[in-house]
Amino acid sequence: MVREGEPADAEGCRTIYAPFVEETWISFEEEVPSVREMARRIEGYGSSHGWVVAADEDEIVGYAYGSPHRLRHAYRFSCDVAIYIPPDRVGQGIGRMLYRSLFPLLAKNEVHAAYAGIALPNDASEALHEAVGFTPVGIYREVGWKFGAWRDVSWWQRVL
Repeated sequence: MVREGEPADAEGCRTIYAPFVEETWISFEEEVPSVREMARRIEGYGSSHGWVVAADEDEIVGYAYGSPHRLRHAYRFSCDVAIYIPPDRVGQGIGRMLYRSLFPLLAKNEVHAAYAGIALPNDASEALHEAVGFTPVGIYREVGWKFGAWRDVSWWQRVL
């Protein structure tokens, strides 16, 4: 089941997100946000763009959201998207369901184009984004420093 996220989902979303922060370069955050901070993000991004969660009974098994792309006013019709699914749930169609639910929320909030930044390498994320209609638009080389190395980010676009 996919539904709009709510602040009460913060702990479940944080549980999914923490390993991406602590163990991978998929997220460029270096400290796991608190449950309170995650609730703030769900509430803020949920109202401005959209936040959706996939639940299996009472367990959050993935989430996706939109957030501002850039701060300049001319970018107001564009957004960044992020999606997080635990490794043991990848390949079950959760990502597609999340994006299919997120895109109408973004459109309702007047988003024209969504952008996904994928830290490389990440074949599974690239395959998911291509499957839901994103196209690659370029690579930022050595844009992030994490775990003692420079990381590239591939950028993908989907016009809604």
